[in-house]
Amino acid sequence: MPTNENFCQRCANPLSRKLIDGRQRSHCPACGFVLFLDPKVAVAILTMRDNGLVMVKRGVEPHLGKWAFPSGFVDRGEIVECAARREMKEETGLDVALDALIGVYSQEDSPVVLIVYAARVTGGSLTPGHDAEDARSFPLAALPPLPFPHDARILADWQTLRPTTQP
Repeated sequence: MPTNENFCQRCANPLSRKLIDGRQRSHCPACGFVLFLDPKVAVAILTMRDNGLVMVKRGVEPHLGKWAFPSGFVDRGEIVECAARREMKEETGLDVALDALIGVYSQEDSPVVLIVYAARVTGGSLTPGHDAEDARSFPLAALPPLPFPHDARILADWQTLRPTTQP
């Protein structure tokens, strides 16, 4: 994955590309610095309410206007589980308790690592947040098209897990 970094963070010399540890990486030929690009961690939450899966209509790109699982990025230094509960509250108005880890999803050449949880609603009122156009529950048999590459697998993993996480 190419980087937008052009100069060394240590000595300000121009960076070049070199095969390091089996991957093309930016490095500084002057001081030997190697630029390792860290992933961006995101969370998603799947929960049922009123016999339907809670989803949000995205108010931001990518996939603006598409229905998706409530999700968002983890802030640096934030506990991942706290980020999941925060994102659910921000996007849907619902308070949740996390029941289980559904899985961790990534794909080659994408900087995003997605951590997905199953949760149950403990309070709040279903209402779209500042970055969602709408929030509602959909019956599992009538879900809207899912916008992201891992969504079908996430849904299948969650449905396999559900008998152990639902009363």
